[in-house]
Order: sequence, then structure tokens, then C-alpha cells
Amino acid sequence: MKLHEYQSKRIFAKFGVPIPKGEVATTPEEAKKIAQDLGGSVVVKSQVLVGGRGKAGGIKLAKSPDEAEKYAKEILDLEIKGLPVNLVLIDEAAEINNEIYLGITNDRGARMPVFMASAAGGVDIEEVAATTPEKIIKVHIHPLMGLQNYQVLDLAAGISLPRALWKEFDVIAKGLWEAYKNNDATLAEINPLIITADNHLKAVDGKMVIDDNALFRQKELNEQRDLTGENEAELKAKESDLTFIKLDGDIGCMVNGAGLAMATMDILDQYGGSPANFLDIGGGADEEQVAAALRIILEDENVKAVLFNIFGGITRGDQVAKGIVAALKEIKTDIPMVVRLVGTNSEEGREILAETKMITAKTLSEAAKKSVAAAKGEL
Repeated sequence: MKLHEYQSKRIFAKFGVPIPKGEVATTPEEAKKIAQDLGGSVVVKSQVLVGGRGKAGGIKLAKSPDEAEKYAKEILDLEIKGLPVNLVLIDEAAEINNEIYLGITNDRGARMPVFMASAAGGVDIEEVAATTPEKIIKVHIHPLMGLQNYQVLDLAAGISLPRALWKEFDVIAKGLWEAYKNNDATLAEINPLIITADNHLKAVDGKMVIDDNALFRQKELNEQRDLTGENEAELKAKESDLTFIKLDGDIGCMVNGAGLAMATMDILDQYGGSPANFLDIGGGADEEQVAAALRIILEDENVKAVLFNIFGGITRGDQVAKGIVAALKEIKTDIPMVVRLVGTNSEEGREILAETKMITAKTLSEAAKKSVAAAKGEL
């Protein structure tokens, strides 16, 4: 779950990270009032859950309340990467001497969080990693020991931070770690952390991503969730306890098991196909879940063929087949479908599917080849 900038920075502030004074507005008039209360130049920032806001005109510096009102109206009328701007954050402006990047995320290879810092703040960290990786200083945080004092010093020294700011940096780094840890985050990022004209540190932008699997214990955050930036199909999949990720291809995939799903996508690519989604119905999917999964796949206008790759263990082949038939009774479609069904009750499943016009395959290779051909209109 992604958090807006204002939500992320408010969490950071709870753990001692200094942030600019500011409030959220939904109308130009509210923006003007907030700017008046702040009493000076302000930054008007669109609150949408995508990057590239500045390049899209979603961030503007206003030198007066009237300008803040004007810019807020312009920004609230924007769509950024297809998302409407419903909120703007009005923050007090700050004079910037330097920009730093700070971020914590999961390092799956090391099996622990990694704290990253860079003197090249204010730009995408991916760009820095690709062009000048030596500018990124990393320390791994043991999940039981937490962030250590010497690690904070290593980060500060690694980015050549002036010693006069090391005490403030210590508070900010430890606060960011506590925000990350206590909110079950997979990402907590300050970009940029600025050195102000009066030689202090301040987090003028923030970003957090919360682990969906931990939302049951982050109820307050879950209640603040903004669904406008999330894929509708992925939200429907969550409601049915399905694991679904939208991709850019034209072959819909329904598979049981994450490993088998990855292998299915890989073999489609090997034969010149392109998966439209990752969809794992899980090890014990019932008829309703299978039907829901197929409906989600068929709602994608890019899908030209569907591949079912089911290896029955706990999941029974006849249940999968009944779910497919139930979905096809609701949704009339001419999209060709290829099924490979093996394992528990697979024979019964194939008998149920015999009443449909589905294309059968005995092996995954055969199913992949037929799916690619079907998507190209060659079957």
C-alpha cells in the first residue's frame, strides 16, 4: 500500500524527523487560507501516488497566498499519468543549500533491510544507481539488533556530511528506521533531505510503502488507503484472495502456485508470447475463486488468448473446471482458451471441460505453443 507524501511525512514527524509546516487542501480557497497561515512563500504539491509530479506541472512555488490559490486551482485540474489530483499539500518553502537521499527498503538477497544514503539527492535513486552507483552508501540492518550508532556514522561519513550536522542526522536516520519498522513498511524514503540556508536538516519530501500482508495490524493506515492509484483488477483479485499483477502482454494466465506461474510466463516468452498478467489462484482455490479469476482476466481488453496451467495437488481439477464453466456461462467471449490440467481429479476436470470449446494440451510446452498461436489468430 502506497502512502501519499503528506501521510508519509506526518509519520516521519512522529519519530522526530523535522518536516516543513504544512496542511492539505482540497480547494484553491483552502490552499490560500493555509498559505496565509504559513505567512510566506509556499510550495503547492499535488498528492498523487505516482512519480514525476514536478515534470507534469504538479509542483509549483508560490510567493503569495493569491499565487498559492492560483496554482492550487491549476494543479487540482490536472491528471498526472492518468490519475486525477484531488489533494494538494501546501508546505512552507525552504531555502536549499544541498539535497541528500535517505531510504530504507528490503534487500531480499541479504534477507534484511538496507539503509541507503546518497549526496546526490533530489533525483530518482534508480538513475543514480544506474549511472553513478558509487554515490550510494549502504548499510544492512540486522532485524533483531536494529540500526546501530556506528552505522549512522558510516552513512554520514560516506556522503561527506558536514560534522556540524551529524547529531541532527543521527536523529533523522534513527527516526526513519523507527517509522519503517513500526509501520511494517517495505520502503521509507526521504528525497530530498535538505541542508537549509541556516544549516539544518529537513525532510521536504517523503514516501512510504506498507506491506499489504501486515495491514491487519496497521488498521489506522489501512483506513487512510487511497484506492484511486491502484489497479482495479488487482483490487478485485484481493477481494477474492487471489494474487494478481497486471502486465502488458496479450495472453491471460491462470495458474496455481507462484513458482509454476513464473515458469508459465517464462515459457510463454520462450515461444514468442507475452503474458498479460501474473495470476496465482493458490493451492486450495474453490469454484468461486476460479470463476472470479477468469472474470478478471477477461475484463482486460488486451487479452487475445487465455492459458490455464493447473497442476492439481490440493487444488482439484474438477473444481477448477467447474469454476471455468461457471464463469463462461456469465461472460460470453470468443477469446480462445488453452488448458493444461494434470494431477488430482484432472480426468474429471477434462470431462467437465469437454462441453466447452477449449483447446487442450498435455504438456506445458504444448500449451504455451498453442496459446501463442491462438493469440496470433493462428488457431
